[in-house]
Amino acid sequence: MSLETTAGISIQKVEKSKIGSIDFENVKFGSVFTDHMLVCHYKDGKWGQVEIKPYGPMSFEPSVNVFHYGQAIFEGMKAYKDENDKVWLFRPRENWARFNKSAERLAMPQIDEARFVDGLKALLQLDQEWVRKGEGNALYIRPFMIGTHPGVVAGPSSEFMFCIILSPARTYYSGKVKVQIAEHYSRAANGGVGSTKCSGNYAGQFYPTKLAQEAGYQQVIWTDDTTHTKLEEAGTMNVFFRIGDTLITAPTSERILDGVTRKSLIAIAESKGIKVEVKSIVVQDLLDAQAKGELKEIFGAGTAVTVGQIEGFAYQDKYYQLPEIANENSYAIQLKTALQGIQQKHIEDTFGWTETI
Repeated sequence: MSLETTAGISIQKVEKSKIGSIDFENVKFGSVFTDHMLVCHYKDGKWGQVEIKPYGPMSFEPSVNVFHYGQAIFEGMKAYKDENDKVWLFRPRENWARFNKSAERLAMPQIDEARFVDGLKALLQLDQEWVRKGEGNALYIRPFMIGTHPGVVAGPSSEFMFCIILSPARTYYSGKVKVQIAEHYSRAANGGVGSTKCSGNYAGQFYPTKLAQEAGYQQVIWTDDTTHTKLEEAGTMNVFFRIGDTLITAPTSERILDGVTRKSLIAIAESKGIKVEVKSIVVQDLLDAQAKGELKEIFGAGTAVTVGQIEGFAYQDKYYQLPEIANENSYAIQLKTALQGIQQKHIEDTFGWTETI
């Protein structure tokens, strides 16, 4: 292995890349990882040197904080390669800012922009051959931080590890999905950590999602924790509803994640002259619109899927099918096409969202 240092980053390269053994056409989302990862440790009140090293197992004491008290946060991002073999990131500083908001809420140290963004770019430069060109191809980026101080005292860790791993990815979902509106289980509560990307948020969804899948649905539309009437998120995504020609999505709050894809879709929709309303929408609004024939589309928005179309929803043991809409008339398809066009550099980025490594 070769060892070098550049711009304050220690880089240890693999002797031989494993890229030749990867079937990129059939890679399963989140199952394959690139040759290298980024690691940085926090100890004695400060961050240490950023290290880029071969991807591989890590060793921890059984008593470290993250195993017992779940002090862990993460982000989800993507890198894209254009037809000229240039690698691009999409709004990485939004992810960095949100990562630090999550860190603050979980009593974890914030990480500076240089370690997060510049470190990521250095990692991508090393593994850029893993970013594949073509429709639906991307490199999924997973920054995360965990508490690593040993001991089972119920309190925040004093030591942490920041890490970034990379995974080649193709389209996350294929086709539309059926969803079930939650009537009992909640994703998040007021005063909680619903607006953060902490690991516990997602673990808590697994069981009710499993129940929905056993009932024949792929995902859950989450409702508020007090009345179970406000429609808030879909699975791990923000959710949009098209009633008539108006696009509606819930405002961000302590319960709802400030999605980068969500805010990007809102901006694109407004630039196209689509009326967007950021407001609370309740189940009865949805049922009334469905009864009047005004409910046209529901779709989720997130980094992994970009835009995930929903074909119908269940509520109180009754299923409601959404109408078939031609692609050229679908807000979901229009917005997905525009967003992916910007991300993959097929169309001009008039918003200034993309930046190269």
